[in-house]
Amino acid sequence: MSSSVPFTVPSVAGEVSDAVVKVLDSGWITTGPQTAAFEQEFADYLGAAHVVMVASCTTAIELCLRALDLPPGSVVLTPSLTFCGAINAILHAGHRPVLVDIDEDTLVPSPATVAAAAERSRPAAMIVQNQGGYPVDVAALAEAAGLDRSRVVEDAAHGPGAQRDGKPVGSESQAACFSFYATKNMPIGEGGAVASADQEFADRVRAMRMHGMSKDSWKRYLPGGSWRYDVKTVGLKANMTDVQSAIGRAQLAALPGWQKERADLVARYDSALHGLPGLVLPQRNLDGVTHAWHLYQVRVQDRDAISAELEAAGVATSVHFIPANQMTAYQAILGAEECAAVPVTDRVGEELLSLPLYPGLSADGQDRVVAALTEALRTRG
Repeated sequence: MSSSVPFTVPSVAGEVSDAVVKVLDSGWITTGPQTAAFEQEFADYLGAAHVVMVASCTTAIELCLRALDLPPGSVVLTPSLTFCGAINAILHAGHRPVLVDIDEDTLVPSPATVAAAAERSRPAAMIVQNQGGYPVDVAALAEAAGLDRSRVVEDAAHGPGAQRDGKPVGSESQAACFSFYATKNMPIGEGGAVASADQEFADRVRAMRMHGMSKDSWKRYLPGGSWRYDVKTVGLKANMTDVQSAIGRAQLAALPGWQKERADLVARYDSALHGLPGLVLPQRNLDGVTHAWHLYQVRVQDRDAISAELEAAGVATSVHFIPANQMTAYQAILGAEECAAVPVTDRVGEELLSLPLYPGLSADGQDRVVAALTEALRTRG
């Protein structure tokens, strides 16, 4: 059966089509004036000093790790409950991932789990993930790791606009990395961004997204520009095009309204599902926290069977994430001892189930999700 309630539907602002046509008619479709404008507008939205648009959140993380200029083979702490792209970014940057366990209520590392990982590894840097849109306490985690905050990179793929104690994501770390993938809160299709308060760091990332060249093509081919450039550091091909940026600018204008819809849907889920036997709702300490609500993650026993029953009832679900220590490639790289160091992640990871959550999800659709999940749990009561 095809799903009557999809897991997600990308939101598209009405102005997107006109914005793309204008770029195509302009004669400049790669990185240029639209990208520069998007960087400034996204920086204003985040309250960030500097934003650099890149090809994806994965490349954003890798570029940030490269820009930290760590010694080759340095230890980088990362939660195991993360998307594989974060682990790949560490490896591609030439470093060694060390896995951090999670707190089962917040689904993110705690100071205690970070300290335990740091004690066995002496980390040079750390990636912290804003799981589902919940902004982590960067200062507390950095202190637990024995790291200056300039050695912390936030994976904020789930969290544009999230805040903690009035401070936006990225303000307490060296950089925050965002995703504009098709399923994200502000979808472009592909794309990412690096936000940082450090101008020198942002300039390094900006150069490294274009092979490390001293001038991008926009600067070289403007009237009066020169074809001459230098390569001062080794970089990647990881720039964003003006077509993507034009889409992003239109989407950004719609994002506050979409975020309000997400928060309303979450409140409705909370009310409808509260007290349901066999179900653990998202349990997060929200004091002083503005949650981005990219995901609505519940916990259930017999997760795979329940997911299949919801699918049969016409409700699509997903899982965020299959822990990295359970992946074949990483098991071979990290070894058995390292992969056994995250027992809470292993246990909770078998229970997580992400329910449909997106602007445009109707009340009837949400009621169908609630009814299907209630029935699946009732049969196990």
